[in-house]
Amino acid sequence: MDEGIVIVQRSGNGLLESEREDTGNATVKVVVKLQNLEKCSYKFVEKIKTSVLFMDHKTRKRVRDIKKRARPELSSEKDGWTKHNYVRSFDLSLSSAPDNIERISCHEVSTEEFVRRYEKPYLPVVIRGCTDNWPATQKWTLPRLAHKFRNQKFKCGEDNEGYSVKMKMKYYIEYMNHNKDDSPLYIFDSSYGDHPRRKRLLEDYTVPEYFKEDLFQYCGEARRPPYRWFVVGPARSGTGIHIDPLGTSAWNALLSGHKRWCMFPTQTPKEMLKVTSSEGGKQTDEAITWFRVIYPKTQQPDWPPQFKPIEVLQGPGETVFVPGGWWHVVLNLDTTIAVTQNFCSTVNFPIVWHKTWRGRPKLSRKWLKILKISRFSVQWMKNMSGLLSSGTCQISWPTNLSYLTGILLPLPAPLAAHAMPNSKKTIGPISPIFRKD
Repeated sequence: MDEGIVIVQRSGNGLLESEREDTGNATVKVVVKLQNLEKCSYKFVEKIKTSVLFMDHKTRKRVRDIKKRARPELSSEKDGWTKHNYVRSFDLSLSSAPDNIERISCHEVSTEEFVRRYEKPYLPVVIRGCTDNWPATQKWTLPRLAHKFRNQKFKCGEDNEGYSVKMKMKYYIEYMNHNKDDSPLYIFDSSYGDHPRRKRLLEDYTVPEYFKEDLFQYCGEARRPPYRWFVVGPARSGTGIHIDPLGTSAWNALLSGHKRWCMFPTQTPKEMLKVTSSEGGKQTDEAITWFRVIYPKTQQPDWPPQFKPIEVLQGPGETVFVPGGWWHVVLNLDTTIAVTQNFCSTVNFPIVWHKTWRGRPKLSRKWLKILKISRFSVQWMKNMSGLLSSGTCQISWPTNLSYLTGILLPLPAPLAAHAMPNSKKTIGPISPIFRKD
């Protein structure tokens, strides 16, 4: 057995320092440092080189099987995953990503001021400083994740039946370092907090002070909808255009890499933002498809000024606040590691409760009973009980918003329209869809 130690350090998406190859937008480079080189055989060094450049047979087989389950429509087609050759043709440089969003520091803006300036008026903002003291800034690197969670499975997709498709971390990182897919597989795992080993990730970060109020916590972990995600993905991966479920707001903290965002106000017509099948083929819901098809339209003179996007180039250590109801799409420009959570506060509770009642009526009733005990005024709860006992709910927005506010902050008119676009509407069941960035 060779006693030499080989340390592989990647720069960009590259190959060995002594070898160069154009794999897309830029020349790739990998630096291989050999310690105690005299103890390493030539064959050993060549084996390390090969493992850097190519996935081994076992990993290729695992990845192939997972791709078939996660995206069978692409796997059934020859070169379906690389059809558009975005690894070469799509510009992922940081200079290609505009940025026009406001930035604040959590060390300079109090929670009360944040609620007044951003959460209450539903305005997106980037926050600096939230991750300064997180252990995750040191622990959440690819080598350390690969070592600590090597044989742990993380969700990287769903099959046609809605079941999670998972991959071991050791296979995923090898896939991530070698793939040339147009829109690669993306770890978006919401169950890590329930697993005896993966839940150790919770020890590495704390919820930022601005977002610690979360009324869904009163439902209990077993009942509440999915709300937190551990997120790892390579360049070109991402999430397509969507609005977060149940009217919740969200925060997304980036530990490494860069994400490109576009956000649109809730009143932006859906048909303006969605990629059609004729435009996107079998990849209509992918972020990279959106940026290829829809984004250029948003830059044209005839795009309505009231629907102009807020654009973000999110860097390491930055946290994006996404108010409820805002359309957003996110593309990874390089390898990214992040954590994101959705939440319900007193500000967005009227919308969140209304949408929860429509999607999960039993949960909404139990939630209200717990809130009655926990924090809300008796008169407010009586108003709520009257709504619940009627069987259906006829609410005129925003005239009768007092039904839902009580001690809560009033909603801006556009968000009231988002919750109830018509003046009156009977609440009926819907199936909420959970998607993340």
